[in-house]
Amino acid sequence: MTCYSLIGRNTSGSTIVGDFELTGVATGAAIALFMPLCQFKKANIVVDFFTAKASPATIAQLDRLGALFMAAAFALLTWRTFLGGMNAWTSQSGSMMLGFPEWIVYAAMTPPLALSAAIALTQALLGENFRRLEEASA
Repeated sequence: MTCYSLIGRNTSGSTIVGDFELTGVATGAAIALFMPLCQFKKANIVVDFFTAKASPATIAQLDRLGALFMAAAFALLTWRTFLGGMNAWTSQSGSMMLGFPEWIVYAAMTPPLALSAAIALTQALLGENFRRLEEASA
């Protein structure tokens, strides 16, 4: 959509009205919707420069601590996204060009963020047992 709009703008002068709004809405929702899968597969960026020579037990404990921090971050994001959605619902706010209701985006983002928090908390509490659960589901 963005490519079509850019090409149209530079060649014929025609564009898609609100293309940047729709792209932003879709991107935000897509990021939130893929977060549970990313957390489940432990596909977040890990910098192991400092732990390269650490024992497997130390790395496992640090992974559990990291999962706990991720759970806290996802819980905070869930809470704030929920409040933002409720505010957008009560004020009936919409995007500038299209008037697209903002609460729809918040409603799409809140459940996957909550699921990501639950997955991260489960990873922090179960540690290596979660890996066995993950391998059994594959």
